[in-house]
Amino acid sequence: MNPIYLGVNVDHVATLRQARGKVAYPSPAQAAWLAESAGADGITVHLREDRRHIQDSDVKLLAQTIITRLNFEMAVTKEMVDFALEIKPAYCCFVPEKREELTTEGGLDVIKHFDTIKKYTERLQLNHIQVSLFVDADSNQIQAAKKTGAKLIELHTGPYAEASLDKNKDKNKSQDQELTKIQAAAKLANQLGLIVNAGHGLSYENVAAIANIPELYELNIGHAIVAQALFDGFEKAVSKMKQIMLDARK
Repeated sequence: MNPIYLGVNVDHVATLRQARGKVAYPSPAQAAWLAESAGADGITVHLREDRRHIQDSDVKLLAQTIITRLNFEMAVTKEMVDFALEIKPAYCCFVPEKREELTTEGGLDVIKHFDTIKKYTERLQLNHIQVSLFVDADSNQIQAAKKTGAKLIELHTGPYAEASLDKNKDKNKSQDQELTKIQAAAKLANQLGLIVNAGHGLSYENVAAIANIPELYELNIGHAIVAQALFDGFEKAVSKMKQIMLDARK
């Protein structure tokens, strides 16, 4: 089976920092360095339009200092595209964004916003920045993503993760249904020639089944790792997640 890679999202390191206003700690850049030391294959950050956690300065520093590759999550706006062209990350991942949401609630509607997404995808890729589209496990959205010219997609694993938390008697059935959707979506995207990543809500308890999907290239995981790092330290938390993923591929 092909290898699988881990992108570590350090947004919630910044969330903890921003809770105290003007302090400079904890540093997302330091967390990124520790993550890379522990085997992370990339670093992910989401610069939200309201700047609730990651700040412009964080992204600029990470772009200059990480030794793996930067995956820059961003809304589909001219402001964010212009900023991406300034910092030149390896990857930009277009995500939907609503200011009132606690976290990303679903995938992009590529069909509805096709022209805008295609325009910005072409602009970034002409500047040697690969584009990924964060989409639900929906065949129509995946086919539309392919038509934009993007080379990658990231499958939204939120519904699967939420089902894994359900304690009622139908938990396993619901979780299995969501897993089946992701498996089918990954297979379709792979057949279309897309590189397929996945992420959102993945934890130490539910990641193995996702990591076992052979078409998946990389998983982007943040909250669970940052939370575990409070008890184990950042390097151990990253290493533990990476090992679970690798074991699932054996």
